[in-house]
Amino acid sequence: MAAIDCGTNSVRLLIADVSEHSDISDVTRQMRIVRLGEGVDQTGRLAPAAIERTRVALVDYAAEIAAAGVDAARMVATSASRDAENAADFRAMVLDTLGFAPEVITGDEEARLSFAGAVRGLTAAAPFLVVDIGGGSTEFVLGAGDVEAAISVDIGCVRMTERHLHSDPPTAGEIAAAEADVAAAVARALASVDGARAATLVGLAGSVTTVAALALGLGDYEPKRIHRARISAADVAKVTADLLGRSAAQRLEHPVMHPGRADVIGAGALILRVIVEQLGSSAGIDSVIASESDILDGIALSLS
Repeated sequence: MAAIDCGTNSVRLLIADVSEHSDISDVTRQMRIVRLGEGVDQTGRLAPAAIERTRVALVDYAAEIAAAGVDAARMVATSASRDAENAADFRAMVLDTLGFAPEVITGDEEARLSFAGAVRGLTAAAPFLVVDIGGGSTEFVLGAGDVEAAISVDIGCVRMTERHLHSDPPTAGEIAAAEADVAAAVARALASVDGARAATLVGLAGSVTTVAALALGLGDYEPKRIHRARISAADVAKVTADLLGRSAAQRLEHPVMHPGRADVIGAGALILRVIVEQLGSSAGIDSVIASESDILDGIALSLS
């Protein structure tokens, strides 16, 4: 199976063998930072340069898919392509490049696919609250074996950086404005899904896994050590403060930092910190489990 997830910040590929028992064995898992959603919060349109960056990545992915001889493939496109006035241009490019069209899915479907990928094989107290912090949006999904409630809100690391964090490093005033924006959205989302019922918080996507890598003090980005690592609220707060106090160039001094994430990771970490803090107050949760399994795994499972 081949799964492609195209978000606001990155486009990712998973080619995997999926068994009849829904076990996933990776053949390859790749990521390119393309910043498809660059400027879309202000303009409402996908920039031609951003579409071209995405096309270049998809050309390589198409070659990988052809070489693997997959039985089925699915590409989903999320926040940026949902919001853009010229989403049709993007869809036409994908069809021409891959030979099949992307599915521009709703926030609810995005949440359900992320949940399916995240909780597969997870042994922790239920219900789970799965949060997928993307570039343009964050999904909140509550459930045990199945999804019980879900909502997508327009806070993400790229969107919040472009909206509030204009200085490098951001000023105290910019951080306060971003935090107020994020806190209001998180409170609304947690009320919608009844987050106070959650027993375990599971965090997905690059902002969460990067914070986890930093909290663990890793010298290299090691997915196997990050996957299912439990990070305390205190460590999330500590890493967030460090990231927001650094410039993008200084963040790159961390060996686990992806160059395409350095300018937006402060906002992503801030979103995670606010979620953990609010859940600490409402549900008594004092940590987050980082997951390397996410919407890509959910897409692959949907094809089996």
